[in-house]
Amino acid sequence: MIFRSILAATALIATAAQAELVGEYHRYTVGDREYEGYVATNTAIEPKGTVLIVHDWDGMTAYEEKRADMLAALGYTAFAIDVYGADENPTSVDENRALSGALYGDREEFRARLMGSIMEAANITGATSDLVLMGYCFGGAAVLEAARAGADLAGFVSFHGGLGTPEGQDYAATTAPVMLFHGSADPVSGMADLASLLDQLQAAGVTHGAQVFGGARHSFTVWGSNDYDLTADEGSWSGLLGFLDERL
Repeated sequence: MIFRSILAATALIATAAQAELVGEYHRYTVGDREYEGYVATNTAIEPKGTVLIVHDWDGMTAYEEKRADMLAALGYTAFAIDVYGADENPTSVDENRALSGALYGDREEFRARLMGSIMEAANITGATSDLVLMGYCFGGAAVLEAARAGADLAGFVSFHGGLGTPEGQDYAATTAPVMLFHGSADPVSGMADLASLLDQLQAAGVTHGAQVFGGARHSFTVWGSNDYDLTADEGSWSGLLGFLDERL
């Protein structure tokens, strides 16, 4: 399902140039492991900037590819990064939990994969020096991990991500704005977690913002899920585009 606002936005910019949209898989190496991401560009439009997308806990899927295509239609170079590995293709909740849990349990490795993938953007045709990192659910938590790690980016955007800060971590090294899109009925990271995170960002002097969607649950942007919420999906996408206009 592709919601109304996205159809309208892409029609305004990409109708005449739709055939110029290019999407392709991109293999790269971080450490001794190979990864496979997805790059979407619009060769008919001068790149506005580069957006990196971190996948959800089920790994790289058609969902991340579609979001990358949507951004490319608007003139951004979009790189959906892989933090699991090219040979990993989880197909069950247990496998999703095992792969995501392994990275939550080894934050050093998590950061190495994130930073290596961010650095890989320099090898992508059409990528610019200004980068924004965004992600959904597990990907939203990964975005905040990269922010705490001091990734040198233009901004960080989390959609219904895990908001908790691991023991021993903080936002002292974060140098770019953080934007949060969250549902008030999210059972994974509730309003207390959001308030705590906002307090941390404020105390660290990090520019930040948050948009809360009343009644929205955890996966409110995921088409076809039980939590999908059209209003929250449209509103958060509009908010993302506003953030990108400011940062890129």
